Amino acid sequence: MKYIINLLCIILLSGCVAQDTKTVDFTKKEAISFEEYIIPYTFFPRKLQLVGMGDSLTKGVGDEMKREGYIGRVRTELLQYKGIEDVILTNTALRGRRSDQLLKLLRDGDIDHSIRNADLIMITIGGNDLMKIVKKDLFNLQVGSFDKGLVSFEKNYIKIMDHIREINSEAKIALIGIYNPLSLVTDEFNEFDTIIYDWNKTIESIAEDDENACFISIEKHFDTNANLVYHTDFFHPNGKGYQLMKESIMSSLQGCGFIDTQNRELLF
Repeated sequence: MKYIINLLCIILLSGCVAQDTKTVDFTKKEAISFEEYIIPYTFFPRKLQLVGMGDSLTKGVGDEMKREGYIGRVRTELLQYKGIEDVILTNTALRGRRSDQLLKLLRDGDIDHSIRNADLIMITIGGNDLMKIVKKDLFNLQVGSFDKGLVSFEKNYIKIMDHIREINSEAKIALIGIYNPLSLVTDEFNEFDTIIYDWNKTIESIAEDDENACFISIEKHFDTNANLVYHTDFFHPNGKGYQLMKESIMSSLQGCGFIDTQNRELLF
């Protein structure tokens, strides 16, 4: 393969008109023009570094199909994109992890190498922050407790993003929202729906402050279990739920200008 590429480059270069000497950086993701010859960047196979962070949703808990949840399905689809030789997945997510724990992991520096090399980072965090409040005040839940928790969560998330950007300023980051598992108990709109909305709007706002970040809403898939999207624990998605998450992620990445799903191309 290397011999063929070298031969093609020699043939293409031999047809160029000698003008000013110019150094060509073949690592740049852009078309390279030699007079009438144009080589698209997809001509050179690329290994995409995909990094997962956060909690059980990124870990893939509940996926009875053993396909690594939504992130494994995203990897499988990206492997079909033009110019992608391989997608290297590094999943640092952990079941039960909260935002303060993810921030500590980052500050400890244990995954700095993965962040530094990442092309695309996917994060799910916040669900366990909410559940900590629920468990603490189970018999005396007050909206004020969630408002206070949201302030801490937002501060942690901003610091998480700041830390990532100190190490890697160019990676695309997918900030995936949270959903309300209590919707299985009742179809009626309740205060917890408002809480979920406020937390998701906070995540979305953080994404909007970063030109290379994209917010992805998933709550619509888990409003009910009519489509059998929950695992038997009635909290985590099952394989079908993760498939729907994957579809929302790819659609949102298209909307954010990160990928072209129709032509199966990365735009970064």
